Amino acid sequence: MQYLLLIYRSEAELGKMDAAARKQMTAEYGAFTQSIIQSGHFKAGDGLQPSTTATTVRVRDGKVMTTDGPFAETREQLGGYYLVEAKDLDTALGIAARIPGAKDGSIEVRPIMIYD
Repeated sequence: MQYLLLIYRSEAELGKMDAAARKQMTAEYGAFTQSIIQSGHFKAGDGLQPSTTATTVRVRDGKVMTTDGPFAETREQLGGYYLVEAKDLDTALGIAARIPGAKDGSIEVRPIMIYD
C-alpha cells in the first residue's frame, strides 16, 4: 500500500537556522532518502518552496478565485513530502518517525486511495 508522508514545520524557525544547521539538516534528509530508496520504500518525494509562493484556488458558484499564500494560517507549514510503499500503517509510521523533520515538526501519514 502507498502512503503519503507530509512534512510540516515552522518556516519561521527554518529561517532562523544558520548555515551549519542547514547543512546538517540537508545531510540528514539525504541519508534518510537514500535509506528508503535502498529499502525499496521510496516512490517519490520533494521539498516545497516556502508557503509564500503558494496560490490557493477555490471555485464558488462557477467562479474561479485565487488567493496568494496557503489555504490557512498555521504555526507549521507543509514543507515537503515522501510517497512510500509500505506493507501496512505501522511500517509507514516507522518510516515517518525517521524523517528528520519529525524531530521539530510533524509528519502526517495518509494512505493513498485505491480505485478499482
